[in-house]
Order: sequence, then structure tokens, then C-alpha cells
Amino acid sequence: KQAQLMEVLKKEVRAMLIAAKAGLTPEQLEEQYMAMVCKPLPLCDLGFQSTLELVTQMPEVVRICSSKNGGLILKAIADDSTKGIAKLVANQKVKTRNKASKKTATKANATFPTKNFRNPQSLQTLGARAPVLPATVKAGLQDLLSSSPLLLGDFDKAFLRRFGRAFQYQQYGFLSMSEVLRSMSDSIVVEQTKAGSLLVLRRCLASNIEQEEVPQASAAEMPPLEPICETESFCQAALPMDSEPVQTEAVDLGDHLKRCQGFEQLSPTPEIPPDAVQDKSLCSLPPLKRRCLVGVIVEFIVSPSQFYIHICSTEASYKLQDLMFEMRHVYSHKVASDKYIMPESAVRPGQLCCVKVSKWWYRVIIHRVINDQEVEVFCADYGHLQVVQKSWLRFLKWHYSKLPAQAIPCSLAWVKPVGGTWSSAAVLLFKHLCRFKEFVGIVDEYVNGVLYLFLCDTSTKEDVYFHSVLRDMGYADVCGENVPSQEFEELNPSALYVQPSGKRENAEEVEPDLRLQQESRDAGSETTTSKLDGAEL
Repeated sequence: KQAQLMEVLKKEVRAMLIAAKAGLTPEQLEEQYMAMVCKPLPLCDLGFQSTLELVTQMPEVVRICSSKNGGLILKAIADDSTKGIAKLVANQKVKTRNKASKKTATKANATFPTKNFRNPQSLQTLGARAPVLPATVKAGLQDLLSSSPLLLGDFDKAFLRRFGRAFQYQQYGFLSMSEVLRSMSDSIVVEQTKAGSLLVLRRCLASNIEQEEVPQASAAEMPPLEPICETESFCQAALPMDSEPVQTEAVDLGDHLKRCQGFEQLSPTPEIPPDAVQDKSLCSLPPLKRRCLVGVIVEFIVSPSQFYIHICSTEASYKLQDLMFEMRHVYSHKVASDKYIMPESAVRPGQLCCVKVSKWWYRVIIHRVINDQEVEVFCADYGHLQVVQKSWLRFLKWHYSKLPAQAIPCSLAWVKPVGGTWSSAAVLLFKHLCRFKEFVGIVDEYVNGVLYLFLCDTSTKEDVYFHSVLRDMGYADVCGENVPSQEFEELNPSALYVQPSGKRENAEEVEPDLRLQQESRDAGSETTTSKLDGAEL
């Protein structure tokens, strides 16, 4: 049993190290294994005390090198079956800011017809961009700066203190912290001060300027910072500053508390707020037109036949981030949070609500009730199912349901797994291909609400099509047509709980910017796809 586990582990370690062009430290290997396999390295099961001791027993898989700073770097030793992917990784472009070489796209393989399919310039514009931070990481950085500006020299300590881990920008594809800040220039401003570079949240900077320009409102016009609901606060506010409380006030206070207690006994169940969503569904994003090119980020992966993407739209990204910030601000107040507590009768499958996970609030739909304490929910903006406590659920405020569900269910076009099901090695390879990058998605068609598309990485010397990589590695057959996803046929939460955009009233008012962007992309790529007919496909 240990020998079988060791053989599987060797394949997984080799796949992770091959995907890392510069290699990984032992700590990074541990983190990536946990992120990809969702469990720690099985050191104890194999009788090892450390990761370094483990890799020393894999001389045919791992080469241990020393770095410039004296540390250890683990690099992969490719075998016959992985030399192809190792060559693709080795050909990745070195990021330089002073060169702008014109890209020459080549045909990825004979099965996928790239000739007359698209303008290489269009693929480069959509896909060959700087690395992209995941939405949750962006939100975390903005949250770190939301309380006060921060000196760049103090950033590492502040991040470690807030999140309990170091900020490793390399794992997201960045070469320096400066690149990270440039990628977030739309939300973070770097100001030069005598003490050094100061990181300021752009929205805080704008609000400060606004406060300087707008005359100060009177105390009566200013809203309270926190809801005033304590009886003691009410009584103190009602008394003049120089007055002293008398016995009659204490008696009145006791009567008031008794009346409140009597009212609570008469009304044991809280009243459902009028703006709470009770019988409503989120709508989906407008469908994409066939053959259009879109920038995408892969958010959640089950297999190449079942994954979820976000469309790289600045407007949509802003709206989702703003929604998460506003929900956190509103639901973090105890009074507001208690107001939207869901009674047991409302906790039922199909109920749209929100849930708190790691300090953030997410829009979710209850998929099933597991027991008296737990439910399984579907995160409509990211695509995954998760088990949460019932006590974490809250009614969703009505206006938070206007933004369409941002996760799009997808399947890789024209491929089917060898042997009928995707192997763990194939899934792991696909996850590595999709990590922390923005890709070009080439829309093929929708089948039963699932988007079938090709994925292309244009950050390498030659365009890399994911279906070709899976085929070349022996994990997939390219069949020239879309085979219905077995995983989505078994369970497709989006089809169960999210309405198609055309069926929702006034859907045209929900996300006009995305449709306008899509139309402009379609117009730009119309000339490049007009020559592609059914015979060529």
C-alpha cells in the first residue's frame, strides 16, 4: 500500500514541479500540494519527518538545487511522458517591460483549426496580459488598507498579523511587489512621503477629498456611526449634560425594561424584514455568442468537463468586489446581522441567502439540509458547493440580488477523457494549466446551460490550447464535437437555482455594460471568424 501511495505521490510532485518554471521551495511545494489535492503531503503515512526527507527519496523525480540566497529549490526531472509539458513550460516568456515583440501565433495542432479562425493580435490583446490576482486576494488587500494607509515597508508585517501568513506574490505569477501594486492601480494608490512609499486605498483617498470639498454637516444631519439601540444610551442622551439622575428615572427605567421583556414574551419569533429575499432567484449572465473571444479566469475546477469561469470585465469585477465589501459592512453590525437571521422555516433547499465564511459574506443558494446544524450551499459567484453552519446564514437584502450570478458553468470543448472518466493526474494537470492566469476563451456553444469553450494560453512563445495538451499527455481524446458533461448531468447547481437571463423581468437593466462589452468584442472578431464555416470545423 505504501509503495502504491509513493508512486501516485511521485506523479503528483513531478506535475507540480514541472508547472513551476523556476522551481519550488519545500514550503511552496507543501502549500501547492494542499491547494491542489486539498490535503497535506502524506509524510507520516510514508514514514518521513519532513518534505525535504521525502524528496530525497525521489531522485528520479526531484532535483535539489541551491538558490542565490542559500536556500533550497526543488526542480522536476521530466520522464518520457512529461517531456512535452516540460518543454512548454520552459518556453514561457520571460517578463520584460522594455521589449514589445510582436507575437506570431502558430497552429497548436492539426485537429484544432486556427487558420482563418482568429486574428493573432486579438488573442494577444485578450490573453497575454500581466498576472491577475484572484478576487478574494484583491478583496483581502483592500480590506487591509480600508482602516488606514500603510507604509510599503510595514506591509509584510501587517499582512502576516492580519491573515496569519506571509504574502507570497510569486505564486500568483508576479516578479515583484511593484508588479502587484501596478496590477491594482485601479484601487490602490502609492504616494511618496518622507517616511517612504505609502499605500492608500483609492476609495478612501476619494472620500477624504470629498469631505474636504463638501461643507461639514451639522450634528443633527450626520447619521449615527452605530445603531443606537441600548436603553442606557437612550436615557443618557435624553438627560441634559449637567443634570443628575433621580430615583424616579430609575423606576421608569425598570418599568420600561419590564414592558420590553413582556413584549419579547409576546413576540418570540423575529419579524422578517420587508427587504429580505424570500422567493427569488439570481439570474445568469447574458449568453456569449459563438466564436467570440473573451478573457477568462478559471475560478473553480472539478475536472476538464466541469469548471467555472469569471469573464474578465473590469465593470463586472468592480461590481462583485463592491457588493462583497458592502455586504461585509452591513452584516458585520450586530443589530443588522441579528435582524436578518433566518428562522428554521426559511432554511430550505433553493432559498437564496448569504453566508459568512472567513470574515466575508457570499451570496449562496441552499442546496440541501444536512442536519440540525449544517447545510450545504452553492456559491453562485464562484461555483463551488460548501458545507456551512446554519447559524452563519442570513437573509439576503433585496438589492444584493440584482447583480447576476458571476460564475459560468463550463466544459472544455471537443474533448472526452480516455477510458470514460478523468484520471486524477489529468485533473491535476488541468488545475496547473489554469492557475492564477487570465486566458483566452473561444466560445463554441451552450449545451443544457453549460458553456463549451476552448482555452488558450497566449503567454508562451506559441499559443497553447489546453485540449491539445491533455491529448498529447494521453489523458484525452479530441473528438471534434462536444460530449455532454457527465459531471454536470449528475449535478448542475447553476441549472437548478439560477434563472437564464432572458427569463427574468427587466433583465436588460441588470448588466448592460457586460453585453455592450461582448458586442464590441464580437464586432472586433467578426472579420476574423467570417471565413470559418461548418465544413472547416
